[in-house]
Amino acid sequence: MSTSRRTVQDVVFVDGVRTPFGRARPDGIYAHTRGDDLAVKATRELLRRSPGLPPERVDDVALAATSQSGDQGLTLGRSVAVLAGLPRTVPGFAVDRMCAGAMTAVTATASAIMAGAQQVAVAGGVEHMGHHPMGADTDPNPRFVAERLVDSSALVMGATAENLHDRYPALTKDRADAYAVRSQQRYAAALAAGHISADLVSIALRDPERGWGLATADEPPRPGTTLADLAGLATPFRPGGRVTAATSAPLTDGAAVALLASSEVASELALPARMRLVSYAYAGVDPEVMGIGPVPATEKALRLAGLGIEDIGLIEINEAFAVQVLAFLDGMGIEDEDPRVNPFGGAIAVGHPLAASGVRLMSQLARSFALHPEVRYGITTMCVGLGMGGTVVWENPHHHGSTEEQA
Repeated sequence: MSTSRRTVQDVVFVDGVRTPFGRARPDGIYAHTRGDDLAVKATRELLRRSPGLPPERVDDVALAATSQSGDQGLTLGRSVAVLAGLPRTVPGFAVDRMCAGAMTAVTATASAIMAGAQQVAVAGGVEHMGHHPMGADTDPNPRFVAERLVDSSALVMGATAENLHDRYPALTKDRADAYAVRSQQRYAAALAAGHISADLVSIALRDPERGWGLATADEPPRPGTTLADLAGLATPFRPGGRVTAATSAPLTDGAAVALLASSEVASELALPARMRLVSYAYAGVDPEVMGIGPVPATEKALRLAGLGIEDIGLIEINEAFAVQVLAFLDGMGIEDEDPRVNPFGGAIAVGHPLAASGVRLMSQLARSFALHPEVRYGITTMCVGLGMGGTVVWENPHHHGSTEEQA
């Protein structure tokens, strides 16, 4: 009996889009919009931007949500595929790795493409935290705390950020405040330079009281924030603590999706290869200091890629909390103001709709790659609830020494 052996396929990031991010509150822009509809509209726009892709060539749709109930339930990937108008032959599935949901959707489908089981996939995530407050639809097993498997603070993300301050005294409140202001400043500069809006899909809104509207811009940013503004803010996670609303990502509604393909099919269909996936890794850490997760995940991903942090020219790290980013920077030997890190600002400014944020990081890295052909490698990385981290290493096809250029 003869057998055929498939070669490992290169995976490229073709495109990524997202909705404008909204504040998760009763008067937020998406208060009367369904979570799955946000994902549907983002998926439609993603496909519209790739007119050379026959819809039937999409092999799978992977959509993540941390709260998979209500308007974010019903096997999200499949329901979004149907609602977005993809052929009924296109399957889909749901993913949950908390904050790294969209990242996991991307790496899961990328793995299938690498193995030759698929050629094209849509992957991303959505989180409507206004409809599904963090933890509201969950029932954590009491054994976690009763049997001292984890510290009780591990179930409150802001408390884990306070724990980082405790464990690493060099991570001061002054540094966290300065980082938060810098995130707002960098986002404002990127918005003014046109580096943000190009990835957004406008969302039609219907409010029972205000009528129809259109969401075209992110709602959470606070341009003009200064260190003086942050000085007297409350510390909601601990009396006399160091974590404030300003040094935390705001609760957010939004969706983000990406189109992935094998490099061979991208070439066949004239789809742009904006990034090439090099390696990825996930790692576990103590849940009570979950913010340190990007450090071992990055070390593992770099080891798999045969690279060191000195080879990485651009870094997109999710800013769940400023102290968590600082823990990563210290762990990797990077200065607080390093221009490689979040050059367009991050989640402290724009928001963090949990399972959607991974693709936002990727879209921003792809845009930065285009602006910096001198950079060959970049990473997207994030901490994950219950003590995890995830990192993806990407190669810039615009670099003269990249695999795409050589091909």
